[in-house]
Amino acid sequence: MKKILKILVITIFMGFLAIQFIRPDQINSAIVRAETLEATTQIPEDVNAVLQRSCNDCHTNATIYPRYSKISPFNWFLANHVEEGRNQLNFSVWNSYNNSRKRRKLNEVCEQVTSGEMPLPSYLWIHRDAKLSGEDVKILCDWADAERENLAQRQ
Repeated sequence: MKKILKILVITIFMGFLAIQFIRPDQINSAIVRAETLEATTQIPEDVNAVLQRSCNDCHTNATIYPRYSKISPFNWFLANHVEEGRNQLNFSVWNSYNNSRKRRKLNEVCEQVTSGEMPLPSYLWIHRDAKLSGEDVKILCDWADAERENLAQRQ
């Protein structure tokens, strides 16, 4: 029994070492300032603080990769979340969206933070400061609603 346990532990350890050589890319594409949310949108300080703390790691091209992002399989999980987050909404390319898409995305921001879908619960395991309070949700939704209205008037 001890021999089987020893072989199992060694196999798991060797497998863990082997997967360290299989790493996903951690890409932060270049940010063109004219395409960013900030380039054409008024973002109050309180909204910006919430976005910085709770959204921008997955929804911009300025992801800050923590130490654990160097360790497989955690880096696979993280890379998948960042890629999916950017595909859904990327504030770094905000101005490449048409007004209809911008309004839809702003509506989704409010829906997802209100329902607790965002930030992802798995993100909050490590980034506890990203948890949104009721006040944070109100701040984001009020801003998103006002910005949606501004976009509707511009059409």
